[in-house]
Amino acid sequence: MNPPATPPSAPPPAVHAGGAPDAWALALQSGPSQPRGAARARREQWLMIACFFMLFPGFFFYHTLLGTGTTGAFLGGYFGPVALAFAGPMCLVYLARMRREARRLTLVDVHYGVFFAYFVAVVVVNAAAGANRAIVVYHMLAILFMVLVYIQFCFIDFASRRFRAVGLLSLAGMSTIVFSYSVDGVFYLGALGIAKDTNALATYQGFSRSYLFTYLAVATFTRRLPLRLALHALGAATLFVNTARSEFVALLFAIPLIEFYYSRHKLYFVLAGVCIAATVGLYLDQILASLPSNRILELFDLSHSTSANKRQQLTVHAVQSIASHTILGDYGSYKPGHYSHNVLSAWVDLGLFGMLYVAALAIVPITPMFFHEYFAARRRPLFLLAFAFACVTVLLLLTSHYFTDMLLSATLGACSRYAYERKHAAHRPPDLGAPALRHEDLRQAMPHAGQPRS
Repeated sequence: MNPPATPPSAPPPAVHAGGAPDAWALALQSGPSQPRGAARARREQWLMIACFFMLFPGFFFYHTLLGTGTTGAFLGGYFGPVALAFAGPMCLVYLARMRREARRLTLVDVHYGVFFAYFVAVVVVNAAAGANRAIVVYHMLAILFMVLVYIQFCFIDFASRRFRAVGLLSLAGMSTIVFSYSVDGVFYLGALGIAKDTNALATYQGFSRSYLFTYLAVATFTRRLPLRLALHALGAATLFVNTARSEFVALLFAIPLIEFYYSRHKLYFVLAGVCIAATVGLYLDQILASLPSNRILELFDLSHSTSANKRQQLTVHAVQSIASHTILGDYGSYKPGHYSHNVLSAWVDLGLFGMLYVAALAIVPITPMFFHEYFAARRRPLFLLAFAFACVTVLLLLTSHYFTDMLLSATLGACSRYAYERKHAAHRPPDLGAPALRHEDLRQAMPHAGQPRS
């Protein structure tokens, strides 16, 4: 018998540090049009990764150049022009992927699409009725930003060496900038007084958003404990000096979620957490005395925080608007920028239905994932990415962020990819039964089957 020309089955997909099959490696095994499919997959991944790093670390580095007087605001506030540049290619990739693989469309895609359709309809109707133009433009740009982030988190291979290498370098670069340009423990480039276009310079919130997105995308796919701990420490120190209270609390909130998930001995982790909390409680005064004084420390007494008091006033105004317009809301019933910094902002602008839909989008997709995965023996970084973003999203929507926050898009994009991979891709539960022998496999294993023996 002659040896078979090809092995009866293809080798398993390559697995890299993230524990998931590399999207590019899978593309190489995609069928007869392997070279073309692999090249297309590489182009799509490069586009997605470029969009992520241009929007988030790129925003941070651009405003650093702006704040240090190195350049003027040649791209304005940066985020809008860059998002517009990527909008066409990103949407074309999304539509092409859905056309090539219809089962890629999940319920998450459908429901988020319904939300966007409703949101656009509300904006268009109110714009026609004479709503504040600045608020209308802000909402249309916010929809664009949310769509782009959603597409990124649907398709980026966060476990790939390429993404992780650039992500780690970006975190290191952003932290270096924060520590290098901080004055008395506070990072604020506007205080340097050398920016050429001060009005275009981002606040601490824009810098912290870029850092938090990159940190969560990298840390959730980091399996090595020493590197994760280094990322946690670096991130906490960076956001402390950056003085962004919401993002600082969000990062501290995400750390135990990540570590508990990756810990092999859950009970030991809980005991260690209790010991650390008790130690911090005992020496809290000494710890606070050793830290540089900045607005992060106002978290221990928000009654003296001017921004917290201002946000409370905005919330009271939102409640009054809701009481007067309970069902449909009162779109744009505030000055630009003076919105309620919590999920009530959705009720004001989108009505009761819009607020309930936002709340459902933030909670419903992640709930079954939590019960399926969080205490499972296997470790699936893609789930952790979605879960960490979901927890941070819910926390910030309840306390400090507007309903158009891109964290929600990141959560739902990761949920959509998880739902697809769990059902159709390499991570679906294995079929333990004996596979049926296919005709092609039989011909490869027995090339002379049916012929008389010599």
